[in-house]
Amino acid sequence: MLEKTNVKTLENVVVRFSGDSGDGMQLAGNIFSNVSAGVGDQISTFPDYPAEIRAPQGTLSGVSGFQVHIGKGVHTPGDEADVLVAMNPAALKRHACFLKKGGVAIVDIDSFREQDLKKALYTTDNPYKEIGLDAQVVEVPISTMVKSALADSGLDMKSMLRCKNMFALGLVCWLFDRPLKPALHLLKNKFAKKPAIYEANAKVMCAGYDYGHNIHASVSTYRIEASHARPGIYTDVNGNTATAWGLIYASEKSGRPLYLGSYPITPATDILHELAKRKDLGVKACQMEDEIAGICSAIGAAFAGDLAVTTTSGPGLALKSEGLGLAVMAELPLVVIDVQRGGPSTGLPTKTEQTDLRQALYGRNGECPLVVLAAASPTDCFQMAFEAARIAIEHMTPVILLTDAFIANGSSAFRLPDDDEYPEIKPRFVPEDRREGWHPYDRDETFARYWAIPGTPGLMHRIGGLEKDSVTGAISTDPVNHEKMVHYRQAKIDYIANEIPGKDPYGDKDADTLIVGWGGTFGHIHEAVDALRAEGKKVAMAHFRYINPLPKNTGETLARYKNVIVAELNSGQFADYLQAKFPDVKISRINKVQGQPFLVQEIIDGVKKVMEG
Repeated sequence: MLEKTNVKTLENVVVRFSGDSGDGMQLAGNIFSNVSAGVGDQISTFPDYPAEIRAPQGTLSGVSGFQVHIGKGVHTPGDEADVLVAMNPAALKRHACFLKKGGVAIVDIDSFREQDLKKALYTTDNPYKEIGLDAQVVEVPISTMVKSALADSGLDMKSMLRCKNMFALGLVCWLFDRPLKPALHLLKNKFAKKPAIYEANAKVMCAGYDYGHNIHASVSTYRIEASHARPGIYTDVNGNTATAWGLIYASEKSGRPLYLGSYPITPATDILHELAKRKDLGVKACQMEDEIAGICSAIGAAFAGDLAVTTTSGPGLALKSEGLGLAVMAELPLVVIDVQRGGPSTGLPTKTEQTDLRQALYGRNGECPLVVLAAASPTDCFQMAFEAARIAIEHMTPVILLTDAFIANGSSAFRLPDDDEYPEIKPRFVPEDRREGWHPYDRDETFARYWAIPGTPGLMHRIGGLEKDSVTGAISTDPVNHEKMVHYRQAKIDYIANEIPGKDPYGDKDADTLIVGWGGTFGHIHEAVDALRAEGKKVAMAHFRYINPLPKNTGETLARYKNVIVAELNSGQFADYLQAKFPDVKISRINKVQGQPFLVQEIIDGVKKVMEG
């Protein structure tokens, strides 16, 4: 075997797969991510789907991408790719802007015929020059080599060409010194019921890997320094799957069966899919006829004693608002997962935003407080789904957990937790010594009422959407009682601040600039802070996962800094919220509303602009 030449040793690298939505770029990217996680790399991925269900082949509107960042200190999918795989001219044109200068562009030259260039709206016969590509271009006859490798497979031409993504994956595995064995194992699981398809794809993947050896002298290759991960069992998991697993774990830790009532909606549907598979763990997952039925069935399950969940995105959260009001009034434990996407209305169904914050905080009639949380990363979706369930059950309140399309579809290396890493969840059942003379709205110092499971002797009761007497639970229109109940429901939410961690900013202790974020912007802000500190700038970051209530020391923390800069993927919703809570704090903003996550450089530039006045 020939030795590799022109090897670059890096702490981390970024690779982007791009092609038609039917070219299997998501599968190739996911397998590469899994293999990298398996060898101990930290990973962060960004699947970039087209909005069209099936755009015409070879056109700009149908390009699908998958970017993965692997190595050490990885918090984001990376601003720019070291390697771009482009399966056709449209993919190259759309995604060349994500490739670093001097990087590697691998193209399927068989797909760069005159008619292919016309479909992608090129006006010359030199696509590289036309788009100003500054890269090492590796022209690979992928289609030809796939057909040659599968000539005796018995597959038709269309089926052969569906394997092109595996040739590209094999070549990229060689380029980054990734082992093929785990990739082949993942592929075998994918096509377990289609052995002929597995054999064809496996053969093509090996052909791509071998092709890499044949071009070893003509392109840079990469060696990634291994990271030092905490010992344990790791897997590559996306945010939606991690959310589902967190809910299942909360069900186990609480002893309450898990019920999901949901209606399919992009990009939240995968949570429903994952939970529907888990009958073996006692999960009841019901696909309801609409969003309203989804939340109403979950409210019924909560009344019956289940850990009740409903999942949705922004348009569905709007439809669930009346049901949320009922859950607040009835004081029932309910978890609502909102995987945010571009809006308003149908908006950008496959793109990411953080624009549902105001809706989560205020989008109900009356004084209607509830808990709002936000997950920070794909793996943090597990932690925050568990935490949403814990708070809902222990404090008898609806909880909205905000994730977004970026972290829901993106993935990271996830370490399976040890059993003692997470606390037991203690449902607020009516204590034995309080059952005599019990009333539905009896409370303790936490202001939360008790959970009376239907069928429990002596605990017959009614709850509902009409205001109730603060003790007996009988319907009451007394104005003083109504105001008392409004204050009780707010006090219950406020009390939860006693149980959530305070803010301890990351970064320079003597900084006078604080970068604030919430939810899925965590990785981008973290890397921006690290880069700014490496330049000698004194900065710190405070990232929020608990939105309502806020950590108790939030005001004190913000007041310590001369510059407080909130970076978020909307027009300033969290900044407005903080400004209203803490009017004496001067808040600057970095905003982006393009359906895309931040680039780290965008945050760096925005912070420097504020720091320089």
